[in-house]
Amino acid sequence: MIQRLFLLPALLLLAACQTVQLERDFDPNRDFSGYRQWSWRDPAVRYQPEDPRLQSDLTEQRVREAVDGQLEQRGLRPAPAGSQGDLQVQAWLMVDKREQQMVTHYGSMWGPWSGYWGPGYTEARTVEYQVGTLQVDLYDARDGKLVWRGSASQVLPSGSPGPQERATAIRETVAKVLSQYPPH
Repeated sequence: MIQRLFLLPALLLLAACQTVQLERDFDPNRDFSGYRQWSWRDPAVRYQPEDPRLQSDLTEQRVREAVDGQLEQRGLRPAPAGSQGDLQVQAWLMVDKREQQMVTHYGSMWGPWSGYWGPGYTEARTVEYQVGTLQVDLYDARDGKLVWRGSASQVLPSGSPGPQERATAIRETVAKVLSQYPPH
């Protein structure tokens, strides 16, 4: 029984320690050195699902500031007000519900180390968790085609982070995503 009590916290601890999974895709036929200025695509930030607990002006502001700072570090400047840059930027925040089947074996079984055969049983249960993904898409402003996409996914911790923790998490995640731009 005690083993079962420790299993769920151990699973949650492993999920919390999971590293961020980064992915990217890009058009290898594009000359990324030609992109100098950027502007936001409308809507600048999209959400999936469209849930008011996820979608807020505060979240959008945090994403915009993080993307702005990271693009500037990569030599891209915001287009002057009222004009369109070489690149159009759109960010996505997505939360997916996932399930994992957990199987635990209890009791004794025969083994050369014990020389004992005893009854055992197996318990199977499903653990639900959420995976958050932040994706940044860059479109060529001339033809409107996607030229670069980067994303970061990770298991979301349980509990509700405060405003400072949210801002830090978004800033760090955007930095990881855009660390892959421009493609080499």
